[in-house]
Amino acid sequence: MTRGSKTPEQDQSEGTARPRGYEQVDKLSVPLPHGTEVTTRVERVAGDRQIPQGVVGRVVRARGGGFDVQIVGVGELWYARDELVPRKPGQLQFALRRAATWDALRPCVVLETVVGSQAWGLANEASDVDMRGVFGLPLPWHFGLADKARDLVSADGSHTFWELSKTVEQALRADPNTLEMLFVPSARATDELGEWLLAEREAFVSKAIFGSFGRYAMSQLDKLTRSQRLAEHRDLVLEWLCEEPAPNLDEVARRLAAISPRSAPSPEDALLAAKTYLKQLYRSLWDQGLIEANDFAALTRYARGGGQRPPSARELRPKNAYNLLRLVVLATGWLREGVPTFEVTGTYKARMLEIKAGRVPLEEVLRDAEALAPELEEAHRTSKLPQLPDYGRADRLVRRVGEELARRWVMKEPGPLGRDAPAPPAVEWKEEES
Repeated sequence: MTRGSKTPEQDQSEGTARPRGYEQVDKLSVPLPHGTEVTTRVERVAGDRQIPQGVVGRVVRARGGGFDVQIVGVGELWYARDELVPRKPGQLQFALRRAATWDALRPCVVLETVVGSQAWGLANEASDVDMRGVFGLPLPWHFGLADKARDLVSADGSHTFWELSKTVEQALRADPNTLEMLFVPSARATDELGEWLLAEREAFVSKAIFGSFGRYAMSQLDKLTRSQRLAEHRDLVLEWLCEEPAPNLDEVARRLAAISPRSAPSPEDALLAAKTYLKQLYRSLWDQGLIEANDFAALTRYARGGGQRPPSARELRPKNAYNLLRLVVLATGWLREGVPTFEVTGTYKARMLEIKAGRVPLEEVLRDAEALAPELEEAHRTSKLPQLPDYGRADRLVRRVGEELARRWVMKEPGPLGRDAPAPPAVEWKEEES
């Protein structure tokens, strides 16, 4: 709800619940989920730079009792919890709402699964334990004006649960994360509703995994390879931009075209390719939060300010690369055999562990994937999987679950989806932010 033309006094007299008290909330104690914009309360030293108190950043991850925060023009810095506050009222409300929803609905989880490298047989001592799952939404939460909870995410982001009907929608689209959560051997029902979902999971499987797993992975690997090429001559470009006077875009592109090892049909094409590279470079730095604007001027200021260079590990992205190659292998086997095999074994396992460790160049990973493409295409062509998922069966499941949720609530059956269901959230005003 947004503020209308009525005064707060009129709202109160008409029974509209406008929550007060956010100003009394201790901003140093509220959770800070991934992505929260925060303001720093202390100074920091990054290399030879003094980062003042009061700069704005975005939470990247929780670590060591504090948080890694991405700060534009600086990079990632670590801050203790009491050194950060949410930047806007909306951020504070979001953090409180997300934490309250987690606390209220965590007992409503009906299915949970250990996923990621632990499930793929590719974990090492540094690997996290990631969990996904499904929760049932108690009947009272389906009504009223408050937004319906469709996701539960732990404060550190390692546990994610989807509302049951959302899970079905995602599975029908052959979403890789959802199908993995339903089919890996560690999937465990904690309620009869979870058992129903596992019993019907075959309804979601179709040849669509060719696109959502295989083709998607191939396209993403190609994008990663193009991103890797952005690192070519990056430091040299940043060095040029520190000259006096600083060269403009045309001059930097001219120099770059002259030394680029990539062939071009004509000098004009080489110059255009160099300019495209420069635009991709500052767009990449902007996406990472390292420059304040998506333009060449911001790139120049970044270079002349001695900004932190992105680490090479970010460019190589071995974790992304090995997971994408794994998806190609998984899709091929699932299409061919009709059943998925998530644990990687044999030569594939050895290769993926090499990729995960960052010992295989990204372009070589792409060549591995391209070599698998004919096998993927053939598996798709000859697959006995249905062309489309069974929408009717999925619809009956969702209706059955809805009826069961209603029955438990009406009959006051013991449990978090019945008599002991958490109270639904109150309607909140969404404060206007300047």
